[in-house]
Order: sequence, then C-alpha cells, then structure tokens
Amino acid sequence: MTQHDMTEHDPDIDSIIAMLPPFAQHMGMTVSGLEDGLPVISYDFGPGVTGRPGFLHGGALSGLLEIAAYSALRTRIAQDGAKARLKPVNITVDFMRGGRQHRTFALGKITRLGQRVANVESIAWQLDRRKIIAAARLNFLLKREG
Repeated sequence: MTQHDMTEHDPDIDSIIAMLPPFAQHMGMTVSGLEDGLPVISYDFGPGVTGRPGFLHGGALSGLLEIAAYSALRTRIAQDGAKARLKPVNITVDFMRGGRQHRTFALGKITRLGQRVANVESIAWQLDRRKIIAAARLNFLLKREG
C-alpha cells in the first residue's frame, strides 16, 4: 500500500472521480489521493494496459499521463470557481523506463493557466516516486463558460 491508497472515500476525491472521462473509467483509472489539491491518478497493471510481455503499453501510459493532466487542470479550474471546456492541442511524451507489473501513478502540474491556454506537465511512476517512468507536456485550449 502506498500513501496514495488511503483516501478513497474523501468527498473531494469522489467529485474528481465523477469528472473523469469514460476513457479513464474504461482503463480502470481512479484517483488515489491528492497532492497540493491536485489528483494523483492511478491504475493497476493488467491485460488492458499490457504491451510487450511484462510491460505497460506506451499508449496506456500516455493515456494515464493525459488524464492526470486533464484532471489537474479540471480540478484547478473548479477550485477557482470557474468552468471551462478543455480541448487538448498537443502532447509530447518522454518514455524513461519500462513500466512493469505494478500499480502506476501519475500527477499533473499546471505550469501556466491563462484565459485561453493552459500548459501542464505530467509525470508517472510506480514503486518509487523518484524513479519516473514517463513524463509529458500538454497544451490545452480553454473556452471559459459563464
């Protein structure tokens, strides 16, 4: 058990889980905790995320990084009392280590949140937070509502 497995019934986490898109739910992603108010997204290793034998598929890992970025941005906008439609513009993923047969975590950090554009970085790790297995940089267009 990691530090992120202990807050499953936090009402803030429940509301973030409700904001996850169907793709995230289909992949078995969940919110394992909060860091600085932003969600740590995770999933377990299994047939749905397997690439070559014994390793995570790069697309599944990229999807986790994207959902972590999306969730961080969606959470921060909600914390500010605002609403916005998010449109991903691009994503760049750096694969640093092979993801193994362990639970995988990802966290998005917002580097810039403007009125129309947001820049977010995400990292993913497994057993040791210091050993990042992949990182991504994402840019979003925002359409503010209300």
